[in-house]
Amino acid sequence: MTIPTAALRQPFAAAPNAGHTAPVRTESTAKRNYEVVSKRADGSLHIAQYKAPAIDLFESAFGAFARGTLIQTTQGDVAIEDLQPGEMVNTTSGEAAEVIWIGSANFVPADVGRRVPLTRIMADTFGQERPASFLTVGPAARLLQTPHHLRGQTGGAQLLTPAAQFVDGVNVIEVTPPTPVRLFHLCLTRHAAIKVGGIEMETFHPGSAAVRSVSHATRDLFLSMFPHISHVSDFGPLAHPRAPENQLETA
Repeated sequence: MTIPTAALRQPFAAAPNAGHTAPVRTESTAKRNYEVVSKRADGSLHIAQYKAPAIDLFESAFGAFARGTLIQTTQGDVAIEDLQPGEMVNTTSGEAAEVIWIGSANFVPADVGRRVPLTRIMADTFGQERPASFLTVGPAARLLQTPHHLRGQTGGAQLLTPAAQFVDGVNVIEVTPPTPVRLFHLCLTRHAAIKVGGIEMETFHPGSAAVRSVSHATRDLFLSMFPHISHVSDFGPLAHPRAPENQLETA
């Protein structure tokens, strides 16, 4: 996906509200450029570039799929960088849904102080052609796959689980290339699990509590990146439950 430079804009972020007394997460001074292409309600394209803190709230919206990752659309597999808003993507519910937002950013996985390791899933790790060939994903990627230690607790329901939880050093490994890697994420008209390189993975959803630990200014900047919504609740319900991300949550 190529974003015309002339069409890019960078919004100004207001200073945090000094009167805000709720617990606020200490935000990194490190910044990252994030690029967005999305479909407005009137059908026109919104193309923009933002500079925002390199914190989990923003990183999770842009750090799922590496350049070259194949997304299954109704017209066949399309590389994530070639996908455009308006295209229809197959979902695990059996009903296709429209792409309305694609975000991307450059990450250097081995950066000192800002380490962003990737996860590489070898071919056939989760069954024949799941994935069909090795698949590299970012830290925000979640698979529709229940971890072994939780299979007795879900009643048979599949959970959306961070790809990094499946690292075993053999079939799923951590990789930290020293050069920049372009990572992407996408939103459909609803949250869903889609076929990515042959395995089921989730589209972006921040979660209902995503903006509770940041300042009002940071929340507003984050929401401005999604022209199709006005409040975090507008992302709708999760298509599948999510697995706990650490042992404390599991307990």
